[in-house]
Amino acid sequence: MLGKLARQHDPNVLVGFDHADDAGVYQIAPDQALVQTVDFFTPIVDDPYTFGQIAATNSLSDVYAMGGKPLTALALVCFPDKADLEILERILAGGLSKMIEAGCTVIGGHSIRDEETKFGYSVTGMVHPKKVLANQGAKPGDALVLTKALGTGVISTAIKKGKAEPAWIEAAVQSMTTLNKKAAEVITARVTDALVRPADAERREAEAWQHAAEGLAHPGPAPFEVNAMTDITGFGLIGHVREMMLASEVSVTISAGHVPLLRGALDCVRAGHIPGGLKANRDFAECMVGYEDGVSEELKTILYDPQTAGGLLISVASKDASRMMDALASAGVPAVLIGTVTSPTAKKINVRR
Repeated sequence: MLGKLARQHDPNVLVGFDHADDAGVYQIAPDQALVQTVDFFTPIVDDPYTFGQIAATNSLSDVYAMGGKPLTALALVCFPDKADLEILERILAGGLSKMIEAGCTVIGGHSIRDEETKFGYSVTGMVHPKKVLANQGAKPGDALVLTKALGTGVISTAIKKGKAEPAWIEAAVQSMTTLNKKAAEVITARVTDALVRPADAERREAEAWQHAAEGLAHPGPAPFEVNAMTDITGFGLIGHVREMMLASEVSVTISAGHVPLLRGALDCVRAGHIPGGLKANRDFAECMVGYEDGVSEELKTILYDPQTAGGLLISVASKDASRMMDALASAGVPAVLIGTVTSPTAKKINVRR
């Protein structure tokens, strides 16, 4: 729908909605830009406090996905007129707990009466204009790294049907209430400065190792060449990979057997606990996907599962992938290498076993 509207031209807009990115980025100073996003949805778990935590985690994620640091948030509340206000208090408390964990200050919000409860936040963060991590920029040869397992959509559907096992619920809730903060901090603390030419970056890395060999003061860890990043949310893994590949004008090969899955995710698929969003994602994006023989129907299906507060998908230069994986592991982030970026092929996304 946005594509049908008149375009605004503002040179301070560094990232708009042109490439379906995770958040908008607006430059306000030579070394400062705002990262702005908004997200809210209906309850996907029964416990109000946990729902608030999930909504906050999900809202914060898009700022992290742009390489930004969340600063402030405004709450968005839709709540039934005659419902118990203690429930709303618990939702707000859950959300606040995650905002505090993120170091993001809730400074207000807006509420309306609605027959159906909905909750989320508008979040504003900061990023250096030269260190924005958009979904555009992935290069052939890059490694694709994913920081969270898939399956929250099908498990949430099973929860609504009363068919989810306790272990499945526990795994899904743990994932949906885990901030992408640690992963983002590892990546952004050592992301290659866009102002540094590739040759200079290589020279600095060589100098760092030379200093170490000579017993001199080490100038610090070599940076990671992160070329693109996004988070996996409502469009599922395939949908968000599609956006990254189209924006970057490349293709990708995904190893389905390497994609991490939450406990119970495939059980939910086999039992038919398929959310409407998964079907919509598949109908929309599958035309761009080619499958290698032997990829099971269950694995194909889960790749389109809409995620809530999903992980980060990072396109990193292959020479830096191993060091990044080690750094993420040291920070307690269970990152997995799931594929590689390639030159354009007939199918944008090629899924192998």
